[in-house]
Amino acid sequence: YVEDLRREFVTDFIFTALMGNAIYEGRYLLGTSLARPLLAKRQVEIAEKEGAQYVAHGATGKGNDQVRFELTYAALNPDLKVISPWKDPEFLSQFEGRTDLLEYAKKKGIPVKATVEKPYSEDENLMHISHEAGLLEDPTYRPDESIFSMTVSPKDAPDEETIIEIHFKDGRPIKVVNKKEGVEITDPLELFIYLNEVGMRNGVGRVDMVENRFIGIKSRGVYETPGATILWVAHRDIEGIAMDKEVMHLRDMLAPKFSELIYNGFWFSPEMDFILAAFKKAQEKIDGRVILSIYKGNVVPIGRESPTSLYDRELSSMDVEGGFNSLDSRGFINIHSIRLKAHNLVLRKRNPYDWRKELYRSED
Repeated sequence: YVEDLRREFVTDFIFTALMGNAIYEGRYLLGTSLARPLLAKRQVEIAEKEGAQYVAHGATGKGNDQVRFELTYAALNPDLKVISPWKDPEFLSQFEGRTDLLEYAKKKGIPVKATVEKPYSEDENLMHISHEAGLLEDPTYRPDESIFSMTVSPKDAPDEETIIEIHFKDGRPIKVVNKKEGVEITDPLELFIYLNEVGMRNGVGRVDMVENRFIGIKSRGVYETPGATILWVAHRDIEGIAMDKEVMHLRDMLAPKFSELIYNGFWFSPEMDFILAAFKKAQEKIDGRVILSIYKGNVVPIGRESPTSLYDRELSSMDVEGGFNSLDSRGFINIHSIRLKAHNLVLRKRNPYDWRKELYRSED
């Protein structure tokens, strides 16, 4: 079986993760993490179709992917047995590391991108490419420009900004428009491919970080995620005008856990069902368009409008009186200051926050 799963990847995984603004440890948009449950799910479907009793993956015994594959197998069909060579003592006795595998591939005439000189571990899919291992295991090593394949360097990007519009319906991207280029795309897969192209030529989506793997090891990853970075910024912005404050704050409390569940391989789990049900409700009526300026690695919202907007220009204006009585703020402030005054009385101190001076001083 050789199958094209890109459309399902975009509609069922990337766009679904976007509902919760998924981002692991504040930086990683989870390109590999989202792909693994899709691949494992399809493996299970094919195994069931063919009556197979085993499924296999080639993830190492130190990484996250082994967990993502095997948790998905367990969630969808616990009866399937798993072949995992990197946890097989006999296999490990033959191949102690990536260098041994490269030598084996060379001997057998198997074409691979990595070399002994540049033995990077790379995972590429429609959403991103990750670069790990080899020289990158030195956290001070600056990656050579030749390592990057999905983005140009921001300094080499065009000196002119690219202006696009992204339209949303119930929080999902439904159209991208570039008036200057005469582009208007509504097909989800083509929309994402186009955003990848825009992000790539403008140097968008590079991340270099040390992250915490699920199994407890810290790992350095260099990522290129052009199109998804553009979508993430746009989606967050349309929520600003169309999402209720308390709903947004509750969703933002769940977003780190949502991202962690994706990263750790729990895409198919009861807790993920719970979160996705809440996020689906939160995305109702998140409609409208965001206008973006994309320039040398930056994605900057420069305008937005929504038919379900909760923004009231006159109510927000500092120059227009009406709709909100400023005198009401007195009672609001008085109510919120009650517990602060009580705290001061309980402490019975003139300056109860003086202890913070020690916090502000640096160690000698």
